[in-house]
Amino acid sequence: MVIGFVGLSQEDPKLSYFDISYFKGNIAEHNPDISHLITGHPEGFILGWNRKTFGFEDWEARYGYPDYGFSFAYQNLKNRFLGENLSLYAHYNFYFLKRKVMLRIGQGIGYTNNPYDKETNFRNIAFGTRLMSSTYMMLNYKKERIFDRFGFQAGFSLIHYSNANIKAPNTSINSINFSFGLNYQLDDNTEVEFQPKTEEERYTQPWKYNLVFRTGANESDIVDSGVYAFYIFSAYADKRLNRKSAIQFGTDIFFSNFLKEFIKFRGIAFPGQGIDGDEDHKRIGLFVGHELFINKTSIVTQLGYYVYYPVDFEGQVYQRIGLKRYFSDKLFGAITLKSHAAKAEAVEFGIGIRL
Repeated sequence: MVIGFVGLSQEDPKLSYFDISYFKGNIAEHNPDISHLITGHPEGFILGWNRKTFGFEDWEARYGYPDYGFSFAYQNLKNRFLGENLSLYAHYNFYFLKRKVMLRIGQGIGYTNNPYDKETNFRNIAFGTRLMSSTYMMLNYKKERIFDRFGFQAGFSLIHYSNANIKAPNTSINSINFSFGLNYQLDDNTEVEFQPKTEEERYTQPWKYNLVFRTGANESDIVDSGVYAFYIFSAYADKRLNRKSAIQFGTDIFFSNFLKEFIKFRGIAFPGQGIDGDEDHKRIGLFVGHELFINKTSIVTQLGYYVYYPVDFEGQVYQRIGLKRYFSDKLFGAITLKSHAAKAEAVEFGIGIRL
């Protein structure tokens, strides 16, 4: 990434801007069960507020002077069973190719006005609850200040909605869209200088040991089978490779009460299919992972394999992706999504200690 430097500024100017993009596209058929929900071309808009960074903190220059901010999205899914969605996000904008290309990653909460109802809307198997988790990515060509404070941006976006099996059904929806819009700078200042990236000494840490407790609630794929709490105890070691990355190796122990009820149900409803109904519902997994550090927040990705797996449920390989927030050098909180391939199992809320 190439940035021009004019000089050094002594104070962070806190510059910000708004942008708005109209989008229209298609729902991806990631599951054949949702084919009846794909009847039109979803459209909507995304409105964002963004704060620029200029390298006054080391992490800003390390990631190419990203923006951060909040965004609101409206989407009409063009299907009478799906209805319309509203969403709020926190996001980062990362820049490439001399700041001509912007990648936005947003994570937030979505609301649907027409969720599943077994009597009035039983065909909406995508959204089992009004409130959902939502993630979106936007890849834009971007140009600022084409006319006075107005600029232009255009590109593609991906919007994902899922309640992570908090309540069935939950096949989720992904839409792929073309978008274009305007950005508007809120400040007159056009001569703010990026702070030069300083040469950093090679950074590493010895192995650290982490203990994490995660919890939440979810339901099996059987509608109205009940929402139950789960508890997960994790222990892992991590090694910082540099200021951006760490690798992880560890184990999870899962106590999933929804699975206990699922086993009982299968033993009674489908006798003779290999499940008696009194099998152990606990699972134990081993995982490898990676942590990407962005200021006090980090992005965690993990790939696991159940080594203790009494009953088959969605396969022995699992994934976890999510966010961590460090409150101190040792204490952190986390929100993560656990899934089996494209099938979400649970949103996990965790707290941990790094020793």
